[in-house]
Amino acid sequence: MIRLFRPRWKQDRKDLQQSVSLQKDNIPQHVAVIMDGNGRWANRRGMPRVLGHQNGMKAVKRTTIAADELGIRYLTLYAFSTENWKRPKDEVDYLMKIPQEFLAIELDELVEKNVQVRMMGYTDGLPKHTIAAMEEAVRRTENNTGLVLNFALNYGSRREITDVVKKAIDEIGAGRFSEQDITEDWVSSKLMTAGLPDPDLLIRTGGELRLSNFMLWQMAYGELWFTDVYWPEFGREQLLEAVAEYQRRTRRYGGLS
Repeated sequence: MIRLFRPRWKQDRKDLQQSVSLQKDNIPQHVAVIMDGNGRWANRRGMPRVLGHQNGMKAVKRTTIAADELGIRYLTLYAFSTENWKRPKDEVDYLMKIPQEFLAIELDELVEKNVQVRMMGYTDGLPKHTIAAMEEAVRRTENNTGLVLNFALNYGSRREITDVVKKAIDEIGAGRFSEQDITEDWVSSKLMTAGLPDPDLLIRTGGELRLSNFMLWQMAYGELWFTDVYWPEFGREQLLEAVAEYQRRTRRYGGLS
């Protein structure tokens, strides 16, 4: 089994921001990442696809470190979608082992570095060992106050929004409120990201230019940044490049600057 969390968390936040001339008062609060390209990275090297996912775990480490040093408060990683069950069984089986493998090695350090682990997604269909690994990580880090590392596991935005519609119908049918009470804030409060700010920046690796059913409601005004770099190659340099591009943009939210 490979050791994932090396190097250690060593560069401090101030030095990292200065090294790339970033505006320290304009760091995105919430960054979401579609971690794409693991399989293609492996295929290009004549490796099994599962080795691409294994090397993708190293990128999770690098990106988490860099996000924490940069001052990003929330990092949401799209680990497995509700559509990924369509992939070959051996690949899905390995993907279901990754949380257990990753957290067994790295959870102590995440606790030490004050990282709070969260998970959003559906537990139905997930193996017991996957659920157990995530629940332990959430439990052991629930009182941490640093970076929130949020894994989207067996997550799909259309199902999430559909579930909110069903909740609204139930509430109205039970007479607890009327349709006028259904506001954007109410909908947001019923989503799996309740309590988190909407992402300021979404990064997708691997060269694809789509959201792939990821936080469709939450990304209404998030900035999008795409890179051809495959996820196993992603790290500090690419994250800083994405944040620098984010800082060059003007966020108008439908108004004027």
